[in-house]
Amino acid sequence: MLDKLAKILSGKLKSDQRKILINIGWLTFEKVFRMSIGFITLSWTARFLGVEQFGAFNFALAFVGLFTPLSKLASDQIVFRDLVTDPGNKEKILGTAATIKFISSVAIFCIATFSILFLKHDEPLICKLVIIISGASLVSGFNVIETWFQSQVEVKYTIWAKNCIFILITILRITLLQAEAPVEFFAWLVVAESLFNIIGFIFVFQVVGHNIFAWQYDFTIGKELLRISFPLAFSTLAIVVYMKIDQVMLGQLSDQKSVGIYSAAVRLSELWPFASTMIVRSLAPSIISAKKTSETDYYRKLQNLSNLQALLVYCIAIPMTFLATPLVVLVFGQEYSAAGLVLSIHIWSSMFLFLGYVKEIWITTEELTWFAFSFTVFGAIANIALNALLIPMYQEVGAALATVISYGLADYVICFVYPSARRFGWIMTQAMTLGLIKFDSRV
Repeated sequence: MLDKLAKILSGKLKSDQRKILINIGWLTFEKVFRMSIGFITLSWTARFLGVEQFGAFNFALAFVGLFTPLSKLASDQIVFRDLVTDPGNKEKILGTAATIKFISSVAIFCIATFSILFLKHDEPLICKLVIIISGASLVSGFNVIETWFQSQVEVKYTIWAKNCIFILITILRITLLQAEAPVEFFAWLVVAESLFNIIGFIFVFQVVGHNIFAWQYDFTIGKELLRISFPLAFSTLAIVVYMKIDQVMLGQLSDQKSVGIYSAAVRLSELWPFASTMIVRSLAPSIISAKKTSETDYYRKLQNLSNLQALLVYCIAIPMTFLATPLVVLVFGQEYSAAGLVLSIHIWSSMFLFLGYVKEIWITTEELTWFAFSFTVFGAIANIALNALLIPMYQEVGAALATVISYGLADYVICFVYPSARRFGWIMTQAMTLGLIKFDSRV
């Protein structure tokens, strides 16, 4: 279908534009396809496991996720850049990146294992789940194959491989559900999906004419890759802590039942950013281009996109505030009804998340990337402090409140601390009031 669309547009678009259009189409197809099927199996899995085991499983996923920034010591962004600028040197670039990622993945497995045995030695199920799931990282080095296809705007190859594996894993998950398998089997399924994805990547890489056995490690490339990637890995760590520490702290300061209830609410809350990111990606090129021609037009487009994002949040969050509990019960069952209150609170973090996507365009265009790092570090610190304060008092509801407040502080309030960021702070303010209150964005 995507190729047919390209043929229709062949008279109007250049070949590189058609290639990009097809690339975007494949990415969109993959996202919608996986979300649709994944949501159904998620509901079934949550009902089958029950609140406590669902909480234990999600705690293990979040805990292992805290250590994944180590894999960024061979940053995908830098590898992508190098493959675009020097595709003829791909054997050395891919070989070097894969080697660094493999060493990092071994470190992830060891650190995650020792950490969980130290923190949760009295909870054998949690320890077992974390150790199993962290094993998925051991094959992550070969993910550089996906980066190669992305750099050549040929993602359809890896998407076909990933979707075939996704269907296989879904069938296996349904089989486990019907067989009433223990929760450990679902953890092994995470490992299996990672392993099968890598096998699929290697297969398509070889089939289209490349040779994985030609990869080489280059010490010069490796040294430069580590030098550039180290700050990015630290930044990624701040982002992961900022976004995921809530479930880990909830498991530490409360219990796995609270994690299960909170995770159910978060899964429903996280369905919506997909729509926001699609809008932002579609309009970002126009905004970036406007910066080169007219400052007034540039900020007008930023304001319009921010207004649209805020309106989208209100359209989602207001109904969700009142319908959260019936929706949770419909999707996950009566056992998860307490997640309704959590969802009605957590959904409002979308306001700062959606407007944050627009702020990323502004930060990148203005070349103020250090802002992004400072915002994220502040958000991570605020999130940890608020979770430590609120979880002991309000459990999963406290974690939801901590998320909304920390997002608001890091993505909005802190804009007014930096003089250079105040202008965008006023843009966000006007967007959140839907233009009913006008502000001078030049302030």
